[in-house]
Amino acid sequence: MEEINTREKFVKVQNLKDGTFTNYYYDKLILTTGSSAKKDISVRDAVNSFTLKNISDLIGVKEYIGSFNVKNVSIIGAGFIGLEAAEALVNIGCSVSLIDKSALPLPSAEPEIQILIKDMLVKDNITFYPSAEIKPIINQNKISALNINGRIVETELVINAIGISPNVYLAVKANLKLGITGALKVDTRLRTSDFNIYAAGDLIEVTDFITGRPVFLPFASYAYEYGHIAGENAAGGNASASPVISNVGLRLFDKYYVSVGLTSHEAERNNILTDSVTDIQADFASVMPGSGKVFGKIVSEKMSSRLIGASFFGGREVEGFANVISVLIKLRQPARMLAEINYVYTPPLSPLKNLLSSLGKKIKSVKR
Repeated sequence: MEEINTREKFVKVQNLKDGTFTNYYYDKLILTTGSSAKKDISVRDAVNSFTLKNISDLIGVKEYIGSFNVKNVSIIGAGFIGLEAAEALVNIGCSVSLIDKSALPLPSAEPEIQILIKDMLVKDNITFYPSAEIKPIINQNKISALNINGRIVETELVINAIGISPNVYLAVKANLKLGITGALKVDTRLRTSDFNIYAAGDLIEVTDFITGRPVFLPFASYAYEYGHIAGENAAGGNASASPVISNVGLRLFDKYYVSVGLTSHEAERNNILTDSVTDIQADFASVMPGSGKVFGKIVSEKMSSRLIGASFFGGREVEGFANVISVLIKLRQPARMLAEINYVYTPPLSPLKNLLSSLGKKIKSVKR
């Protein structure tokens, strides 16, 4: 698509095979142009510099690794994509350097979980370079090494995992209003600043349930839900998009990380005074084979004691923990409610002392 003519209500589309242009007229239009992966400006033009956002990107990386027998890979960015890519590459025999400008991996996570993840990286032979300034060494448009804070690290392939940005080029060209996040601004019916144009997916900003403020959360679950709402309303319906509670997860080797609501530093950025507690409990009865430990942290608003966030790092049980927390946040319940729930107990699935119950009891004892 080349442009949107909002006055005459058509979109101009180019046929990539023969170069011809065609105008397609609309009564209502839905924009779902998504987002694009960012590239570090210093390495973006090199032939061995890749992003990893979609299947085409994955195929490109795999073909390059196979064609050139790549063994040394550098990943710029230690967030969700960077960590998942690091695991996948280690599993196929590559030596991985994981680089981030922050002091610890997964900068969006609670500091306690960042430390746990850093320990995992060491155990699984992934070299982490913190607080990194990068200068590439490029020969014939190919990166042969990275100068990381004065240390030369040889590399054969670079993966950019520094985040994504909304694809708002067409929207800006059509004079549609952007929000404070830089994503496209929509109302509760997902209508843009143009009455006849709706939008959904990774190009829009959404409203955070806890803060009431616009945020950019390019997650598949919200895109799926909002796409249905935009479609219904464009067809004459009157559906409303509700504010969202951030609820994300990551698998890293044999562990799982989930975060729901606000982390402590996100609450601080939103000027919310908080209390928090942490605990470590068994994931299920210790007499059962394969039992391990799970870490949890809950965050509550200091004045109201309202539960506003939680993070967990352990086995598969953490998904259930996050969903319980999400419900309690939606119901605006105090964090101490966690101590009042009757949790299931059966040795193959759960311990006698449930982590959520333990966290709830701890927060009840916090002095105010």
